[in-house]
Amino acid sequence: MQSFDNREGLMIYQNRLSSPQDLSGWVMEGKGKDSFPEGRLHLENELDPELYGDDAHFVYWCPETFPDGIIIKWDFYPIREPGLCMIFFAASGRNGEDLFDRKLAERTGKYPEYHSGDINTLHLSYFRHKHADERAFRTCNLRKSRGFHLVEEGADPLPPAADALPPYRMRLVKDGPYIHFSINGLSILEWTDDGRRFGPVYGGGKIGFRQMAPLKAAYSNFEVRTLLRG
Repeated sequence: MQSFDNREGLMIYQNRLSSPQDLSGWVMEGKGKDSFPEGRLHLENELDPELYGDDAHFVYWCPETFPDGIIIKWDFYPIREPGLCMIFFAASGRNGEDLFDRKLAERTGKYPEYHSGDINTLHLSYFRHKHADERAFRTCNLRKSRGFHLVEEGADPLPPAADALPPYRMRLVKDGPYIHFSINGLSILEWTDDGRRFGPVYGGGKIGFRQMAPLKAAYSNFEVRTLLRG
């Protein structure tokens, strides 16, 4: 796996995620609740998943459109299980529209709207503690959509929330066809898109955080840098 320790370039976005002002312009799809104890963004579901099922899940989008060739980093704090965390990146309309173009179908947090709707995106699930089989054999999964294509898996080192010693520093690299993900400097997975099997290589786009209820988690120190050429 490649090393990216000396390839972090210009900071193009930085957000401590420490107050409501920091989230100005962010777009919530679904019924998620945010709060800021200890100066961190805490996210949890507003709707009871026992009553509302998939309607209880949500996605929170950063409003910026990012280029290709970037390093994405954030601090992650698991608080309450069960649940699942995911990051969407390189997200846009299937015909190149901005993700928030009104021509696109409304999205409300239900997963099929994101993997089989009218958007293209890459999405990485990195805390898969929702279902019994996910907790019994924990992996991080990288998918390419539209189409829900599972393109790569890696072992998930994150413990249950009760045993966690956060923050866990996440780093996700998007460099054209190449994707690399690490936690606290430990390489978890990498994948190179051949641009044929699952359609053309995706470029830039939006970044969003997804949670599946009833998980509660916190986030801080979100930043995006350009990637220096190796």
